[in-house]
Amino acid sequence: MAFALTGKFQGTRRRIRRMSVAVDTVGEQAIFFWRALVWAPRALVHYRKETIRLIAEISMGTGALAVIGGTVVIVGFLTLFAGGTIAVQGYSSLGNIGVEALTGFFAAFINVRIAAPVIAGIGLAATIGAGSTAQLGAMRVSEEIDALEVMAIPSIPYLVSTRVMAGMIAIVPLYSLAVVASFVASRFATVVLYGQSSGVYDHYFSTFLIPTDILWSFAQAIVMALAVMLIHTYYGFNASGGPVGVGVAVGNAVRMSLIAVVTVTLLLSLAIYGGSGNFNLSG
Repeated sequence: MAFALTGKFQGTRRRIRRMSVAVDTVGEQAIFFWRALVWAPRALVHYRKETIRLIAEISMGTGALAVIGGTVVIVGFLTLFAGGTIAVQGYSSLGNIGVEALTGFFAAFINVRIAAPVIAGIGLAATIGAGSTAQLGAMRVSEEIDALEVMAIPSIPYLVSTRVMAGMIAIVPLYSLAVVASFVASRFATVVLYGQSSGVYDHYFSTFLIPTDILWSFAQAIVMALAVMLIHTYYGFNASGGPVGVGVAVGNAVRMSLIAVVTVTLLLSLAIYGGSGNFNLSG
């Protein structure tokens, strides 16, 4: 090890240096996330107007995004078509073994536990998250963040904590829309397109739709929103290198947030439902 650090074995030295930089980066992110969460109560109290403005901007969008309805429409359409796809695949697959009547169960199970949370998380990363990274990155490279610090305005509470809290508040109605859209699309595809009896679909859907699953699904969506907003604000706040650096920061943030969305889904699903899925299909 001494040779690796003092002059020989250049490949080993480079690997150790990269490992050290990676560890330092993880530490910097952890400190940034902690500061953003600690300052969140101050952001809600002292920067209430900015938080409300960000909630409106996150939900309905600004500029060209506002023309199509912002994140509300994007997340709604994503989950709408995801719910339809689940119904199509479920009816076809279950029909191969003669139990297509269970499509209602399939929709109630997959939409709540997997499809709606993951699709909503991806929509958040692609809209809210990417927009926050671009905004903060542009402010960083144009030295607006430094100007705030010079005016004695703490940048993390004003720029980061407000966006994190706005994202967590806005996710509740957004995710409600996402869940409803996935349910409507699944029922429409099964009953209208495939011609299954509405009574059969509604019976199995209501039988296997567990209310606590919906509550856990909302908790999962809130954790996703927290992870997405923290990741994207970190990359935007620490962007460098001009406009090109902002673009790189957006790409890195989207990549990391997508990984975080899938990881949160996996870990929370295992923690909540266990390996068996916690349901009984008999009877």
